[in-house]
Amino acid sequence: MGTALVYHEDMTEARLLWEDPECEIESPERLTTALERLQQRGLEQRCLRLAAREASEAELGLVHSPEYVALLRGTQALGTRELQALSRQYDAIYFHPSTFHCARLAAGAGLQLVDAVLTGAVHNGFALVRPPGHHSQRAAANGFCVFNNVALAAKHAQEKHGLHRILIVDWDVHHGQGIQYTFEDDPSILYFSWHRYEHGRFWPYLRESNADTVGQGQGRGFTVNLPWNQVGMGNADYVAAFLHVLLPVAFEFDPELVLVAAGFDSAIGDPEGGYHLESLSQSVCMMVQALLGDPAPPLSGPMVPHHSALESIQSVRAAQAPHWTSLQQEGPVPVPSPSNYSPEGRPSTLLPGGSEFKTAAAQAAAALSSLLDQLCLQPTPPVRTAVALTSLGAGLVLPPDVLCEEGSAPQEEMQAWARLHEALAKDEALTALGKVLYLLDGILDGQVSSGITDTPAPAAAATLDVAIRRGLSQGAQRLLCVAVGQLDRPSDLADDGRNLWLNIRGKEAAALSTFHVSVPLPATTGGFLNCVLALVLPLAYGFQPDLVLLALGPAHGLQDAQAALLAALLRVPAGGRVLALVDAVS
Repeated sequence: MGTALVYHEDMTEARLLWEDPECEIESPERLTTALERLQQRGLEQRCLRLAAREASEAELGLVHSPEYVALLRGTQALGTRELQALSRQYDAIYFHPSTFHCARLAAGAGLQLVDAVLTGAVHNGFALVRPPGHHSQRAAANGFCVFNNVALAAKHAQEKHGLHRILIVDWDVHHGQGIQYTFEDDPSILYFSWHRYEHGRFWPYLRESNADTVGQGQGRGFTVNLPWNQVGMGNADYVAAFLHVLLPVAFEFDPELVLVAAGFDSAIGDPEGGYHLESLSQSVCMMVQALLGDPAPPLSGPMVPHHSALESIQSVRAAQAPHWTSLQQEGPVPVPSPSNYSPEGRPSTLLPGGSEFKTAAAQAAAALSSLLDQLCLQPTPPVRTAVALTSLGAGLVLPPDVLCEEGSAPQEEMQAWARLHEALAKDEALTALGKVLYLLDGILDGQVSSGITDTPAPAAAATLDVAIRRGLSQGAQRLLCVAVGQLDRPSDLADDGRNLWLNIRGKEAAALSTFHVSVPLPATTGGFLNCVLALVLPLAYGFQPDLVLLALGPAHGLQDAQAALLAALLRVPAGGRVLALVDAVS
């Protein structure tokens, strides 16, 4: 079970045969540059490499009309003038004698990837393909797209594998109207797209790209459009969209498969909605790293969404609330106060175009360079997850990529920290403390990404107190502690902005200070998810910690799946650096 990479070099054969500034950006170099970067980073070597196959004409017929497939088949015999004339019949498209072959490979790569995931050959995968697909419709090419690769993959998953719930996430800068049209009346496909809209003034200029288009017939509520009406949306805007629209609906829908139409033309480094090769290749690498399970780099900048973004999110929630219970439970989107968590001012909005384009391009290039420098300074730790357990380890079978750590902190160091609390004097507690300190040092030194350890219930609060102090004294600048259960915040812990304490299972919801928040544990799964998405994660992203301590103390009340989900979601805002402390009797 790993990550598949599907590709075929023949997909580079189609290219523009005449001058057309609009179409020249869809070039073979989009694939070759991305593949070269994957190889340079050693990422291709970590994946299961699969050669793409052609989709059959019968498979293409799952989405496209026989007449349209026949038209595309005929392009193989056309000359340049005939190809140019045919291309003019469509919006932003060009044909080449190899287009039919390339497009069948692109579609087949998605089908092959679906088969590999659903048969258990791999856990996930990435199909590196061209031409793209999400604008293509039943009988029309559109926006560089010939066959609708993701729509075909979804239909294939339904027809061949019998799936009943498939989530499609489309994060291109342009709306994927082709996917929307294909499934707008199908309740088994949930289609989510965020895209630049500008009140309908951005391509493809469609009224149905707006938030109030929610599907038709039985498919009402299964089309979710999040239109950005202002350019320059940043990390905070996208995180807010994830937490307050996509994830609540996705959890409620409970998909059997997630397909991503991954467009990178809104990524950092690209001054406008074009195909910037360096930005594209870096985006591909980061997405493959995420699929491989590598920690994502921490997000930078103030985590305060634009007002326009909040308006768009609220409009989506209002349009979708009749169809999704999860969107009826939450009030207005909470925004972490910039005075609390973000001392920096908001960056100015980029408005590329006309005389400002060169300035915007320079700013985008500088932003990409800054991000690449940041990535170089934060290499992936050699150990993804380490487990150091005292009482829970017997007979425990760990995944092959998880290290069972036997080390401990030096005896003198353990004893020095243990003097702070009488509860740490017993041998069992001291042994557990040694493992906590050892794992914590490994995380802070960059040798381990995340860790799990246990501690005796009577010493849980004391061990957590030492872990906080140790983390802050050994280099953590901003430490988030999520304490679940009967764990009180240390009374002498400085309220200096370096530590945010969030207690889940408090008696009542309360902000006891700027950096001390308490909330009851909801009794239902839906309530728990709402608490995590609407409170815990917004606070975590706003605080921007470089270390998270997740403590499951006495009587924490979490189900195993809830604890696992909470730990997984907290890895992202901290760049993967999470240490989980588990009550030994849990």
